[in-house]
Amino acid sequence: MDERLIPLSALQHYVFCPRQCALIHSEQVWADNYLTAQGNQLHERVDHGAPETRKNIRFERGVNVAAPQLGITGKLDLLEFHTKEHIYIPVEYKRGRAKKDDSDRVQLCAQALCIEEMTNQEVTTGSLWYWQTRKRVDIKINEPLRQTTLNIIQEVKQLFNHGVTPKPILTKACNACSLNDLCFPSLFSQDKSTKYLKALYSMDGDE
Repeated sequence: MDERLIPLSALQHYVFCPRQCALIHSEQVWADNYLTAQGNQLHERVDHGAPETRKNIRFERGVNVAAPQLGITGKLDLLEFHTKEHIYIPVEYKRGRAKKDDSDRVQLCAQALCIEEMTNQEVTTGSLWYWQTRKRVDIKINEPLRQTTLNIIQEVKQLFNHGVTPKPILTKACNACSLNDLCFPSLFSQDKSTKYLKALYSMDGDE
């Protein structure tokens, strides 16, 4: 097992963009934009607050979790414990709306895996709450999602152990990335006349 525990957020970053994941978690590069600023404000509100129980549901905020056997760790926005059924439900808050990719679902599933390792109790459901749409989406922690998440954990471990930041790939998602100005994805989307720029920013010097 690797000594370094992978932050749960790194899994979400990796699914969104492996280069973003490496820049943030390996190179310690970070920059805020209005999207991340709104997200930070949302999590500040959610993560703070005293535990409470309503209608046989215990609400714990800002819960630290870890699964050393899997090599992951992080903090839950909200953990619901249904006292009568003895059911744990992690709830992750997101600034925007439901995404087409698996980034949010993988992060949520990893939270469930942490709870399972800590409590030795199966977690079958998690929830994603989206601020922009004001909707809570229940996610089944099923076998396909579990396997996808376990695969992502292994890929992130390899990324960190390899120590090489992937090169940029320009996509529409780059426009919303707070690291856009530090990543230079546009340099790698030009014609052959900019080949020397690619070589300049290449991590392995092969170009």
